Amino acid sequence: MTELELKQRTKDFALRTLKLIDSMPETRSGRVLANQLGRSGTSVGANYRAACRSRSTAEMISKLSVVEEEADESAFWLELISEHGLIPIGKLAALQSEAGELTAIMVASRRTLQANNRKSGIQNRK
Repeated sequence: MTELELKQRTKDFALRTLKLIDSMPETRSGRVLANQLGRSGTSVGANYRAACRSRSTAEMISKLSVVEEEADESAFWLELISEHGLIPIGKLAALQSEAGELTAIMVASRRTLQANNRKSGIQNRK
């Protein structure tokens, strides 16, 4: 997946998250969970864009870690929404799957960057 495709995918995730939030009930717990999911779900795309503009490998690794955390946090809020019964699980399944996939992509990307960074550090010492 290219950087541009992943930028679009994370933006789509944010938009889908916002649409879900708009369909949530206006209860106290609904508002709390909607607010939390809104923050983490939109943060995935914003922080991925920031990671793409990193000035160094170390900075990119750090920013991808934030994206990973936000995607995983979004998965957590989606689980709570489901388990609380605010939205039927059938309406959440695709978004939950996407949160998990985005988390896995960021983990893999971060680990690859870390491994390549270690290798280049070893080669530069020779």
